[in-house]
Amino acid sequence: MYKFAIVEKIFMYEVRFHGRGGQGAVTAANLLAIAAFKGGKYTQSFPFFGVERRGAPVMAFVRIDSKPIKIKQQVYQPDAAIVLDPSLLEVIDVAEGMSEEGVLVINTKKDAMEFNFKQRIATVDATSIAINHRLGTKTSPIVNTAILGAYAKAMESFNKEGKVSLEHIVQAIKEKAPSRKEENALAVKEAYEKVRI
Repeated sequence: MYKFAIVEKIFMYEVRFHGRGGQGAVTAANLLAIAAFKGGKYTQSFPFFGVERRGAPVMAFVRIDSKPIKIKQQVYQPDAAIVLDPSLLEVIDVAEGMSEEGVLVINTKKDAMEFNFKQRIATVDATSIAINHRLGTKTSPIVNTAILGAYAKAMESFNKEGKVSLEHIVQAIKEKAPSRKEENALAVKEAYEKVRI
């Protein structure tokens, strides 16, 4: 006689960030987790580093759920991927593990229709927004907060479970951003308005 274990389906929403060292991918993941927590969700945020140096590819992860999160491993099948540096599209499969229902949020000047991914795509020129708000320098802009505004709008537009309100993201930034809180909050709001779906 066989015994079958009943496995509860996990409905948590998982987000993977792709960036380069110094762009603030880890900070962005932490801010998104804080914002989701402010919205009444359970959250988890953690980084994954390869070669720990400025400019090297890095990943960070966020889990969002309506119940406590017990899983403690890296995100392998994200529901959304956020790409802070468009040059990573040439060297990393940012959609790896994602279903066609997944969402890619990409920092780029290109329109969403210019990409050949099977997933849903949202784009925003977070680099220009960061430069306009003097976040980082012209040669090394910090795009992490602006891209969160694009994420908020994309989740609304695609009606995804990973929704985090713009209001809660701004609150998280004003409380926890390491510096230039007002400028970062303005960048988030501008990216929210300028995202292309």
